[in-house]
Amino acid sequence: MAEAQNSPTSGVATAGGPPPVGSTTAGAIAVAAEADSTVATRMSAPASFDVADFPVPHGREEEWRFTPLERLRGLHDGTAVATGEGVKVEVQAPEGVTVETVGRDDARLGRAGTPVDRVAAQAYSAFEKASVVTVPKETVLTEPIRIAVHGRGGTAYGHQVIELGAFAEAVVVIDHTGDAVLAANVDYLLGDGAKLTVVSVQDWDDKAVHVAQHNALVGRDASFKSVVVTFGGDLVRLHPRVTYAGPGGEAELFGLYFTNRGQHQEHRLLVDHNVPHCKSNVVYKGALQGDQAHAVWIGDVLIEARAEGTDTYEMNRNLVLTDGARVDSVPNLEIETGEIVGAGHASATGRFDDEQLFYLMARGIPEYEARRLVVRGFFAELVQQIGVPDIEERLIAKIEEELEASVG
Repeated sequence: MAEAQNSPTSGVATAGGPPPVGSTTAGAIAVAAEADSTVATRMSAPASFDVADFPVPHGREEEWRFTPLERLRGLHDGTAVATGEGVKVEVQAPEGVTVETVGRDDARLGRAGTPVDRVAAQAYSAFEKASVVTVPKETVLTEPIRIAVHGRGGTAYGHQVIELGAFAEAVVVIDHTGDAVLAANVDYLLGDGAKLTVVSVQDWDDKAVHVAQHNALVGRDASFKSVVVTFGGDLVRLHPRVTYAGPGGEAELFGLYFTNRGQHQEHRLLVDHNVPHCKSNVVYKGALQGDQAHAVWIGDVLIEARAEGTDTYEMNRNLVLTDGARVDSVPNLEIETGEIVGAGHASATGRFDDEQLFYLMARGIPEYEARRLVVRGFFAELVQQIGVPDIEERLIAKIEEELEASVG
């Protein structure tokens, strides 16, 4: 498996290794240097809650060039109108947690971040009621908060807010199932010293479309861990974004996706190191199988001039199981100060490691089982990050189910 890496310590990151094997992208560094829009330029692009401030995308923009617009069902051009039963949202929360349904005038809505593309702005302009889950300060939950988002057909727009007070600790599981065309914004507000783990599972039916912007505002000395798991849906396009409200914040962004025949799964991340002495670590892994399976991973990290003492790394790995699958992987790292602890990125795309298979088969393990073991090992470190036993077991079972179609 070939890998492109870059670990600069000062200046703007524009140099690196060769293009990832199997990627249709011209190489992580070439894209970072030649793309029409750099990380800083994308950060400075006007963000807005008003959909009218964004032109209708035509597919040639840097932000949309990988996305099949015709499969968005009108979410991008204003023709998608809320219809049918949409989605049903149910929240199960331990004692002490406040769950509210609020109107558009609630001051907490949009505090974590502003929409940065037309679909996110459309979602903000079109939702009627938002769900707000609040964990009071210094509350340490021993059971996870579970949010079930079930599609019941039709088109829907949504907004979800998770807020933790100072020094609170919580695990939140957001489980997406059923069939829907859904555009949403999800906000995570972490008070000083708070610790939040969010597990977002996209296990949609085959025809579902899900586009969402996730905004995390990490307080002073707070810790945020996001685990994004994407299996189902016809098209899933997620945009996790992290900013810091004070020094000492830490963010870990993990992702696992299994892209099947005809599916489009796109994860576009941005970590904005906008204050000093913060950390971030990004690890996303994907497996692809089947004709026209398409995975896109864009990892943007910006270290602003005032963000001295930053420590950051991002990595994306993809395992192509069959012919006909396509991966676009673009890590972008932009550094505006030389006073950092460390920064780097890596991208790798390839097929089964022949040496690993040979090692296992030489010890009497049949090829079929050896391939299963390689894939399970590929995902193991990310599954273990979830920390919720029933979700981990479900995902392992889902991976086994997917493998039956590829290595069987």
